[in-house]
Amino acid sequence: MEWYVYLAYFIGGVFLANCVPHLVHGISGKRFQSPLASPPGVGESSPLVNVAWGLVNLVIGYVLIYGVGNFRFGLTLSAVMVGLGAIVTALALALYFGRVRSR
Repeated sequence: MEWYVYLAYFIGGVFLANCVPHLVHGISGKRFQSPLASPPGVGESSPLVNVAWGLVNLVIGYVLIYGVGNFRFGLTLSAVMVGLGAIVTALALALYFGRVRSR
C-alpha cells in the first residue's frame, strides 16, 4: 500500500479516539469542552453539541479507515497505525483535558 493510506489510518484512529469523550459526556447529559464552544477547546458545549461532534468524529474516522485502502483487522500494519493514532490522541487528550478541567 502507499504511504498515504497508512497516514489515513493513523488519522482515522485520531478521530475515533476523539469521538469517545464527546459521545460519553454528551450521552451522559454532561457539558464538555469542544471546538464549537467559546473559547474553542476550553469552553464547554451542551450535551447535544457533544453528541453531534462525537458522531462527526466517528464518521470521519470510519471514512478514513474503510474508505481508503483495504483495511483488515488483526495484527497488520493497518491496524497498528489505527491503534497508534488512537493511543497518541488518547494520551494527548488526557493531558490536555486534565489541565483544562482542573482549573
